[in-house]
Amino acid sequence: MVSTPAEVAQLRQQALAQVAKAQEADEVEALRVRYLGRKGSLTQILRTLKDLDPAVRREVGRLANEAKEALEAAVADRLKALKLAARAREAARIDVTLPGRRPPLGRLHPLTRIMAEICDIFLRLGFEAVEGPEVELDWYNFEALNIPPDHPARDMQDTFYFTDKVLLRTHTSPMQIRVMEKRRPPVRIIAPGRVYRRDSDMTHSPMFHQVEGLLVDRRVTFADLKGVLTEFVHQLFGPEVSLRFRPSYFPFTEPSAEIDIACVICRGEGCRVCKITGWLEVLGAGMVHPAVFEAVGYDPEEYTGFAFGLGVERFAMLKYGIDDIRLFYDNDLRFLRQF
Repeated sequence: MVSTPAEVAQLRQQALAQVAKAQEADEVEALRVRYLGRKGSLTQILRTLKDLDPAVRREVGRLANEAKEALEAAVADRLKALKLAARAREAARIDVTLPGRRPPLGRLHPLTRIMAEICDIFLRLGFEAVEGPEVELDWYNFEALNIPPDHPARDMQDTFYFTDKVLLRTHTSPMQIRVMEKRRPPVRIIAPGRVYRRDSDMTHSPMFHQVEGLLVDRRVTFADLKGVLTEFVHQLFGPEVSLRFRPSYFPFTEPSAEIDIACVICRGEGCRVCKITGWLEVLGAGMVHPAVFEAVGYDPEEYTGFAFGLGVERFAMLKYGIDDIRLFYDNDLRFLRQF
């Protein structure tokens, strides 16, 4: 047991010399434990001071504390020096003249790309984009759009209900009602967003995207509707693509029409995609039904308007030649990197 000042001085010198020679951080840590740990040499000296002769106790205690402080500083300095040396060795192995590695770049999802393109076209045509809730009230999703509870058109849309009056919207048409409730004509809006229906196969998804459009003013005619949609299709697919308007039925428009374009795959020659007809259905549209105007307090004798709706996935499939809607949601990087 160390009991004299000379022995403490010798222990200090020995410990500092060993720390200075250590070449690894683990070796330094082992020396720290050996001298300064709970059972370390210096720790034991400090714990047994009470057993020493009073004549040497004060001097041994002073030297032991000084040795402890010196050794702690030496350990910290040696660890820092070893760390810097390791960094220097690592840096010496790096050729700073080599070109850097180019980080991989992400890509916009095809649905994001086509949605932005569709919205940009309508914004250039003077429309304003509006957004609304995806959890919707039955009033906005159905009744105000001339679809009462017993209307057969409700069977056309398999709806996700929370309660009898709260549901996931089946289209973005509720935004037409929400906007007209707050504004007086003229109204020119598009409503892009996610919608939900209980349907899933190669051409249908339980969640998909739509863009609804509405224009209301005095003396708006079906010719205005045809002009806007023709310009839209030509800007998206090219001026050579032909359109046709077929009579159809929607409860919130009258008269109503479905819009076909010449198949962009076969250019109207007939193929599997267009079922040999040469035509593809891409839009539903029509003049706003008077009952819809009455629901929002517009006078149908004073104002007229048209509305239209399109499926974004449908346009993306045609634009990029995709034959399965589920590819948009599989998160397969091999598919997404193509865009």
